[in-house]
Amino acid sequence: MTSPSPISVWQRLRSGRLRILWLVLGALLLVSVLPIGLYHRQVLELSQDKLVDTERVEQTDLTRSLAQEIQFFESNLTQQLVSERQILALTGLIDHVDDPIEQPKVTRLLENFVDSNRNTFIYLTAVGKSGKGTSASQGNFRAEQDPFVAKALQSAFVTCLQSQQTQMTKFRSDPLALAPDNRPAFVIAVPLKDINDNFAGMLAAVVSLDPILRRLQDASVRGRDVFVVDHYGHIVAHPNTKNYVPGADASANSKLVEQVMALPRELRNTETVRFTEAGKKHPIEMIGTYSTFPEVNWAVIAQRSLEQARADSGVTDLNRQALAFVSVVVLVAILFGYFFAVGISRPILRLAASTRAISRGEFHQRTQVRGAAEISELAENFNKMAGDIEEYIERLKEAAEENRELFLGSIRMLAAAIDEKDPYTRGHSGRVAKYSTLIGQELGLPAPELDRLKISALLHDVGKIGVEDRVLKKPGALTPEEFDLMKQHTVKGANIMRPVSQLKEMLPGIELHHEHMDGRGYPYGLQGPQIPLMARIIGVADTLDAMTTNRPYQSAMDLDFALNKIKALGGTKFDVVIVNALESTINAGKLRLSAVEVHV
Repeated sequence: MTSPSPISVWQRLRSGRLRILWLVLGALLLVSVLPIGLYHRQVLELSQDKLVDTERVEQTDLTRSLAQEIQFFESNLTQQLVSERQILALTGLIDHVDDPIEQPKVTRLLENFVDSNRNTFIYLTAVGKSGKGTSASQGNFRAEQDPFVAKALQSAFVTCLQSQQTQMTKFRSDPLALAPDNRPAFVIAVPLKDINDNFAGMLAAVVSLDPILRRLQDASVRGRDVFVVDHYGHIVAHPNTKNYVPGADASANSKLVEQVMALPRELRNTETVRFTEAGKKHPIEMIGTYSTFPEVNWAVIAQRSLEQARADSGVTDLNRQALAFVSVVVLVAILFGYFFAVGISRPILRLAASTRAISRGEFHQRTQVRGAAEISELAENFNKMAGDIEEYIERLKEAAEENRELFLGSIRMLAAAIDEKDPYTRGHSGRVAKYSTLIGQELGLPAPELDRLKISALLHDVGKIGVEDRVLKKPGALTPEEFDLMKQHTVKGANIMRPVSQLKEMLPGIELHHEHMDGRGYPYGLQGPQIPLMARIIGVADTLDAMTTNRPYQSAMDLDFALNKIKALGGTKFDVVIVNALESTINAGKLRLSAVEVHV
């Protein structure tokens, strides 16, 4: 390779487009003439500052993220308990939880709730204003056998009893340690009110903090301690449950806990502090961060010794390597400058290509780089970042799926509660949801629309909760007045579900599934295209199940006979397109009648 002329080099220098070779050679020669002592000192100072800044950023991000997760966790628990209270209210059991006659129904609802939330709810009890009631629990757990749990439940009852005067909406106890392995937990409770808004009892639960404990254990790596305390300085959850029992006072051994205790409880704050702790041989220099979240009056604390951080980050080794590197850099700069330049430019191009792939959402992309230590370290950090992003995306997907299953579970429980009001309609909502989904699939609806259709079909008869039993369970034909009462269930159902923002798109199926194509349906007499597709599908599925199941006023028809009856009503009562989709589904063998209750 011919050497560039001095004129060419000068022109490139003026234009700022020098080759990496000359840039590297010039930089290495310049660095080699600097005093070794000054360079060494600067390296140490910069490394120390960067170490502290990096640890501060990591601890800040970690504590804030965990604080948000724990706040969402606690809020979600309360919302689940409130939802269970709503189910008690909708089933008319809220002011009869201590009634011996109604206790089996209440117990069944509590057991279903605990079984559906085994990861968090250990024990659930519903007691009336007399202090008596029923409960459900996991395994052999007995609240009355744990004095601390029993005391917390007593405090919860007293607080709920006084809620009429104090305007209290929920109760949460101090952190508890469950035997035999000091599992972190606490008690939450909400008051029960009758239709006159008078105190009717309490719905309380013993909640496990195992999900939070696992997150703390995952975060407590490389010498870092991450734990949760309340504003009284008590341990809420700590990865080391043997030495840090939930409820124990942690303020004596931690300056960060003392600072948290001194803060106003309504203040949301994140702060990083450097401090020293007494060690066995000498004081230990520490760096720690706390993040408070006043909604729960807890704080997440992360702390780590700077000595451990230096060891993990390689600052000590970097100190020795810097001295050796500066000693020989002048001798090898010119000889190896060219190879360094090639070794730097090639991995940079690979890293740039991988960065572009990550920007396109290809989080599985990894960079294989061999070259200078700094570039290799950059590549390793890039790969670690890509892996962390991919893992975080997967966790978000898993959390979204868990929330979706929890939401669908609540819908299923509500649908089951509706069907339980009438023995002749047991499983009706599930079957209508199944038939509606099959019809929607035949029509080629996308997955999100099928989900909305299924949920709407599960809840299409929720308004029957507001229909009197004498009308709902009447064995014979209804009078015109009784039929008018029955027709109100569509509007009542929509009004019940309307406050739930997540169900906004499902309301048409609930409110309009009895509208007819010719405008003779109810409640509004809509015609043809005015009726949403969701409501037209559910209307056909609802009629099919009504015809093929035993009712007080008719015996179950076989599937072919029911299909012919529905086809005869195509164009007047039902949409012909949907009727044809139903027929195609039946002919393909996808829809079959079963005497067993349908689950979707």
